Amino acid sequence: MSQSSFHRIRYGMVGGGEGAFIGQVHRMAAALDGEFELVCGSFSRDADNNARSGVRCGIDSGRVYASWQQMLEAEAALPAEQRMEMVAVVTPNHLHVPVSLAALEAGFHVFCEKPLARDLDEASDLQQALSNSGRIFGLAHTYLGYPLVWQARELVRQGRLGALRKIHVEYPQGWLGTQLEADGNRQAAWRTDPSTSGSSGAMGDIGTHAFGLAEFVSGHRIERLCASLSIHAPGRQLDDDGDILFQTTEGASGTLIASQVCTGEENGLKVRLYGEQGALEWLQRDPNRLHLTLLNSPPQTLRAGIDQPGLDDVALERLRIPGGHPEGYIEAMANLYRDMARAIREGKPGSAVGVPDLADGLRGMAFIETVLNSHASDSKWTTFVDREPAQ
Repeated sequence: MSQSSFHRIRYGMVGGGEGAFIGQVHRMAAALDGEFELVCGSFSRDADNNARSGVRCGIDSGRVYASWQQMLEAEAALPAEQRMEMVAVVTPNHLHVPVSLAALEAGFHVFCEKPLARDLDEASDLQQALSNSGRIFGLAHTYLGYPLVWQARELVRQGRLGALRKIHVEYPQGWLGTQLEADGNRQAAWRTDPSTSGSSGAMGDIGTHAFGLAEFVSGHRIERLCASLSIHAPGRQLDDDGDILFQTTEGASGTLIASQVCTGEENGLKVRLYGEQGALEWLQRDPNRLHLTLLNSPPQTLRAGIDQPGLDDVALERLRIPGGHPEGYIEAMANLYRDMARAIREGKPGSAVGVPDLADGLRGMAFIETVLNSHASDSKWTTFVDREPAQ
């Protein structure tokens, strides 16, 4: 691509207004590599919040819209060289499908927060809409943007660990250890409300991250599982804790833990894989180190950095600076945005290489449904409820 033909991808944001953590994360990530320009938004149903958010983002007041429906209609009517090209959906879960569906039908690319929907049935119309649109859909599984997650995946793919035997993934948090939703905490309120969050709490919110990470790094697909969910905070409507045993199609077994009531924990996502010839471990709170142990060899630690030895191209192309200068959460999200921008410029519809797509989102929803079915059943094992996207 010539320098003269380069332009920043114009995008709009639905949700993410003042006080919303994830909206600011998306804006910082989108801006990091100079690939995107935020040109419009419908940030909040609260008019004052919406207006203030537009001012802080430097958006002309005429393109700060009172509703996402108004934004899609008005932007679609603008000349092609002015209108937004992609919508970032950073709302609570109940709006993910309505906004994404309408955006695709209006001809816009979509980058949506996870989980994809409140339940699997709700997401059923998205595949046809994406196919008809000729646009790209990406899902914001941020942790899959970390360079050393890709390095771990590459080590498995190369067979360095041998055939995998055990997969352990855990995501403990402690922030919902008390009933914050009863004390006016807005994040806690919508995440524990079935009408906005969906049919699962902790498993839908962070369990889908753990599930996606385990399958991404291992290359295995979970085939059946045995799940137990709990509600520890009195009066809470959705699970805040869960434990899962699982088996994969490829013959490995493992565990998945997702909890938001682990006192003292902040964001303890961790994955461990054990194979016939080696093992690896990666922790989100220390993302610039990947611990690798090969049979009959001393343990080693791979370090993040464009000048660090032992890293494969899949990791190096997602790094920006030399070792000793930590890269983290914002950079991981920025990698997803950068891959979205490349795909939009290339004009290839459906999905962006390196970005979780609609099929990944549907599988995440199938995971939640299978977990709920297992928890409600007296059977030891529940076969995975999977729905392959229509071709």
